[in-house]
Amino acid sequence: MPIPPYVVHLRSMVGRELLWMPGVTAVVLRESRDGADEVLLVRRSDNGQWTPVTGIVDPGEEPHVTATREVEEEACVVAEVERLVWVSTSDVVTHQNGDLAQYLDHTFRCRWVSGDPRPGDDESTDARWFPLDALPDMRQLFRDRIAVAVDNPADVVLGPLTSGASRA
Repeated sequence: MPIPPYVVHLRSMVGRELLWMPGVTAVVLRESRDGADEVLLVRRSDNGQWTPVTGIVDPGEEPHVTATREVEEEACVVAEVERLVWVSTSDVVTHQNGDLAQYLDHTFRCRWVSGDPRPGDDESTDARWFPLDALPDMRQLFRDRIAVAVDNPADVVLGPLTSGASRA
């Protein structure tokens, strides 16, 4: 997985210690030819799991820009952000190399503009559309992010869904 240069620099100073980082999840939706709603998912190369497109916000980059950039880089799809739907904090993640990180995630509902999904870099081994009623096996956290984006609440969800999430 490519590590942003600024994270490489931070790691040179803090080693594998916990880093707090801003992140995004782009839930890209489209209507299929038969009228069913579909979501874009990628199969991660580091753990083989299916997820919506995720990424780290670069210094000075707006999170919504990160979302569309990551979709194009990872899945070769052009998407447009419709709205921010959820802001949450991840659990501490131990990456395969032992680095610890925790993310402030910004989940965006996005709409497909163009492109056929395929892996665009070495972060993914597959990219494709899935019907919302036939999602592959994935972590509940990502199912929750998809559900919030599909429900398209009028307000942003703040905090975890399981503890009576508040709406902004």
